[in-house]
Amino acid sequence: MGLDAAVLSDANTTEEAVRKTIADITRGVFSTMVMLDVVDEPPLDEPVLNFHETVTSMVGLAGSHTGILAIHCPKRLALQVTSNMLGMDITEVDDDVNDAMGEIANMVGGDVKHIFSPGGADINLSIPTVIYGSDYAMESVSSAESLVMPFICGDDRFLLSFKIGR
Repeated sequence: MGLDAAVLSDANTTEEAVRKTIADITRGVFSTMVMLDVVDEPPLDEPVLNFHETVTSMVGLAGSHTGILAIHCPKRLALQVTSNMLGMDITEVDDDVNDAMGEIANMVGGDVKHIFSPGGADINLSIPTVIYGSDYAMESVSSAESLVMPFICGDDRFLLSFKIGR
């Protein structure tokens, strides 16, 4: 697995620099927006396609580069993120969870696009999409490779997957 070498060359960066920047952005968003500390772990060697009791929030990128950024949170963590964001106890996956998790993906994606587009002007983000289910599989039809980054937040582990191409 790994990001496209031509895209990295276009952005005058390396995969390690992209990984570090995405980790910094993710830690910042979680710390600032939901008052949770997250710790990044080394990227996975293989994509994760199957999810159980997970909320997946994602944004697409379109313009000079295209791609997708997805955050896959266990239900318990998604409820905690939403509760912290709204300042009230959320106990079930509902529209509030969809909105909060979509906004997390939007904030991370909005900062990540600047890695590949100085000023971010020639890459646009889609409206966030959120999926929740007890068991589901996700697969992208793009042939681009993914960067899959695990994060630890308290007792939970979530994944951020990022794919970008031309």
